[in-house]
Amino acid sequence: MRITAAMPDTAPPAQPLSPQHARNDEQTLLAALAENDREAAAEIVDHTYHAVHAQLYRLTGGDAELAADLTQETYRRAWSALPGFDGRSRLATWLYRIAYNTFLNHVRRPQRLVPLEEGHVRVATDPNPGADEKVERQDEARHLWRAVLALPEALRFAVTARYWGEIPVREIAQAEGVTQPAVRKRLKKALRILGNAMEVPS
Repeated sequence: MRITAAMPDTAPPAQPLSPQHARNDEQTLLAALAENDREAAAEIVDHTYHAVHAQLYRLTGGDAELAADLTQETYRRAWSALPGFDGRSRLATWLYRIAYNTFLNHVRRPQRLVPLEEGHVRVATDPNPGADEKVERQDEARHLWRAVLALPEALRFAVTARYWGEIPVREIAQAEGVTQPAVRKRLKKALRILGNAMEVPS
């Protein structure tokens, strides 16, 4: 089962924020940012904003406005946490973790729990299919989104980072402090749970 299949597609798929061959350039930008270089900050945002927003768009179930707000909050948190970034992982992985935690903090607020439980998900669909197919896609997307968010924390982070954030297994393992086989085991278990969940009517 591909967990991306039923997710909203208004935002283009997230692209890697910083290819491996650009690591030196990334480190140069981060060093400049540590010296309060505003041009370096602007360049980092230019290079990463689309991917961070796309990740949050999927996490929020297709709410573009909420994703934009959480993206801004992600960067605010990132700049505050920058002194603690050691550069061992890619900037993409570090920002994804901050974006993910920002989203979780949002849904854990009491006033935000009702929409999450009720599955208020904005779903973008192909304008060509018939009405029945549109409704079916919307229902599938809501069901999948709820199933992903209901996963245990370790499985949820692994599956959203890999499939929604497009973070390599190696980077997820490094971020989580586990081995790559352990991450693959988590992904396999998560996909099995999601597969079973999608077979049961929501």
